[in-house]
Amino acid sequence: MAEPIELVFPRQEHRQLVEGYLAECSAKGETAIQGGAGMERLPYDQWLQKLQNSLREETVAPGLVPSTTFLALKKESGEMVGVIDIRHRLNEHLLVFGGNIGYSVRPSLRRQGYCTEMLRLALFQCRKMGMERALVTCDKVNIASAGVIRKNGGLLENEIPDENGELVCRFWIDLNGKSPQ
Repeated sequence: MAEPIELVFPRQEHRQLVEGYLAECSAKGETAIQGGAGMERLPYDQWLQKLQNSLREETVAPGLVPSTTFLALKKESGEMVGVIDIRHRLNEHLLVFGGNIGYSVRPSLRRQGYCTEMLRLALFQCRKMGMERALVTCDKVNIASAGVIRKNGGLLENEIPDENGELVCRFWIDLNGKSPQ
């Protein structure tokens, strides 16, 4: 990892960073993050409001669970590295396929250790939220993501087929052990 990063809650002043990130992902034919919290679909101001509403059980959209979305920014340059979403609890679907954490790294910054650090910092946030363990999933073909999860203490529970018959790996990370920070 070339430069230390931090996780920050998106604010109005991050608009250009987010737009640049989305443009780079789109140019590669990718979505910014699985589920995305509406990142690609909503105008920026509406997306920020959705993130605020998603923080609490009382204001989260029906059928969804409370979640906190962070931008991963380089501490010195401020460049946006990626986005990571922490779901505060699991529903039936997330227990099988989505898990507690979803993330994505800017295509031009992959394979530099940023994703491993993003997940480490997110696990610290999970601990602060009172979680005892976190479920993190990835497609079986996503070897890089599986490596990131394992580096952060993920233990493979099982592999299950998704709606399309593709295998999804389900990893649990114990948050009661050594602090990830």
